[in-house]
Amino acid sequence: MGIVLWIIFGALAGWIASILMKTNYSQGMMMDIVLGIVGAVVGGFLMGLVGQSGVNGFTLYSLIVAVIGAVVVIFIGRKLKR
Repeated sequence: MGIVLWIIFGALAGWIASILMKTNYSQGMMMDIVLGIVGAVVGGFLMGLVGQSGVNGFTLYSLIVAVIGAVVVIFIGRKLKR
């Protein structure tokens, strides 16, 4: 059951990040899930660099960290496409 919750959490974080970055219509649900999960990892790493905890459960703080990470992933992806 845990993997299903992480997929839902990743989808939510990726969807919020895609709306913030205005890429909601150019990518599908699967990409939102992937970006959310990768974003959670990236966000946790970035928060670790500044001395904060990363994603540590299904909390609002963890969702914000995952969204920040997904926004960073989308931003880097845009720069690499150019």
